[in-house]
Amino acid sequence: MKQFLLLTVLSFFTAAAAFSQQGDQILGQWLSEEKDGKIEVYKQGSKFFGKLVWADKMYEADGKTSRKDVKNTDESQRSRPLKDLILLTNFVYDDGTYVDGKIYDPKSGKTYSCKMTLNGNMLNIRGYVGLPMFGRTSVWTRATK
Repeated sequence: MKQFLLLTVLSFFTAAAAFSQQGDQILGQWLSEEKDGKIEVYKQGSKFFGKLVWADKMYEADGKTSRKDVKNTDESQRSRPLKDLILLTNFVYDDGTYVDGKIYDPKSGKTYSCKMTLNGNMLNIRGYVGLPMFGRTSVWTRATK
């Protein structure tokens, strides 16, 4: 009986580890659909996040000063720099889909509900208001190193 219980517990943890590794396939850097931004997806605890690490218009004319998040609908956030701005928040991996997250669009200053699916080196990102059917899908490609 003890052996059966031990085997069951070990099987559970092995399956949980494999499931977690599947979710980790999203980790790394991604180019936006327009190729004008690079987002690094990382994991904190069991949730996934993404920050803007490069953009073609990230810096002011001097090439050193990071542009600010001037279009944010929250005036108190408009002075934060675009460099390392968190765009993807609180995604949970669930059976092949990253769900329950939000995506922030610095071009419009708006935040949307979001779900993502990984398809090889393409990341399908569906931002929406209310229901996913009332949204738009953007396809990001994995950045090469």
